[in-house]
Amino acid sequence: MAVTRISSSSAPQTGGPLTERRYILPLMLITSLFFLWAVGVNLNDILIPHLKGAFHLTDFESSFVQFAFFGGYCLAAWPAGRLIEKIGYQRGIVCGLLICACGAFLFIPAASVHVYAVFLFALLVMACGQSFLEVSANPYVTFLGPPQTSEQRLNLAQSFNAVGAVVTPIFGSALILSRAHAAPAGSEANVIRLPYMIIVGIFLLMALIIYSAKLPVIEEEAAEDESTGFSGILAFPHLLKGVAAQFFYVGAQVGVASFVIRFVQHTHPGTVDTQAANYLKLHLLGFMIGRFAGSALMKKIQPAHMLAGFAVGCVASVVLVIFTTGALALAGIVLLGFFHSIMFPTIFALSIRHLGPYTKRGSSLVVMAIFGGAIFPPVMGRISDASNIQLAFFVPLVCYLFVLYFAVSGYRVRHMG
Repeated sequence: MAVTRISSSSAPQTGGPLTERRYILPLMLITSLFFLWAVGVNLNDILIPHLKGAFHLTDFESSFVQFAFFGGYCLAAWPAGRLIEKIGYQRGIVCGLLICACGAFLFIPAASVHVYAVFLFALLVMACGQSFLEVSANPYVTFLGPPQTSEQRLNLAQSFNAVGAVVTPIFGSALILSRAHAAPAGSEANVIRLPYMIIVGIFLLMALIIYSAKLPVIEEEAAEDESTGFSGILAFPHLLKGVAAQFFYVGAQVGVASFVIRFVQHTHPGTVDTQAANYLKLHLLGFMIGRFAGSALMKKIQPAHMLAGFAVGCVASVVLVIFTTGALALAGIVLLGFFHSIMFPTIFALSIRHLGPYTKRGSSLVVMAIFGGAIFPPVMGRISDASNIQLAFFVPLVCYLFVLYFAVSGYRVRHMG
């Protein structure tokens, strides 16, 4: 198959309207989903210290929470992309919401049997649903307006994901950590029933709303070439580099967030997890502020240049975490949240540019790269158990350096015949 070659200077442009009038309501509705699935992802950061105490786990064992969750993302992403080619974005989103509801419901029997592996299975199922949402909603948002503002539009939608990331630790601390301290010995796992029952109800309600809505049908849905499989998308080097960048970024982001509470307790011994969780809230508040600020700045600054600047900020912040103590180290862990902010949506949008009929399959690969969130937290946990948690932050340092490479040159579009 011959693929048209596009000049490597084909870079994302800035300027232009964010969207068109006919897309405003669909964009608002889909953006609400970004807030919703933040709950599933960021509640894990509360779940890890809770299950660590309830099941007396090591740092390495507790990191299996992230392995199960992001493993589910990887497992479902490619099948999700192929199914969405057949049923469209809207039905793909509904499928994702229903699978999420099933996974959240499984937490209720998991609390009853009090077996760590059952919790992990529930997380895996919930993550499979969220993988459907990621494969559907991220590219769909890029189509709801002019191509030149697709990165800005996706960053804005992902900003509401960041709002959910800030709200979730407050919700989780109140309904999980605080209630766990008051629970009788041996019954700590039971306190998660109420929050996950609430989550089940929300997912089901949103599935009904999306199913009933009249959303625009994107023409690219009928353009996929069924016969090419992987071969077509492998002709886009910028996509493959974007997949690698997303793998490293998500691994770093999840690894850092997973160990914020433990890092605070390491640098300030005697700090209880409810107090240490305040730094996680600040970390995620910085994440939210960065998303909104980054979306606004992309009106004037090219997305790739923004990504490079934020990658440098991550490198500087993690150096503080590794090599300093006290207030400077805590400042570094909080600042990492801000500099993480634009990375996921910007890498995603840069990776799927100019894929044409391969957009869904390319999106599937970028979502599969979220598996980095399953790999790097256990690696950090193993290093932490063997030495100390500060040395474990060398892992995200390596990840940020690859993201910086992608932002400087790896994102450039070069089609290969």
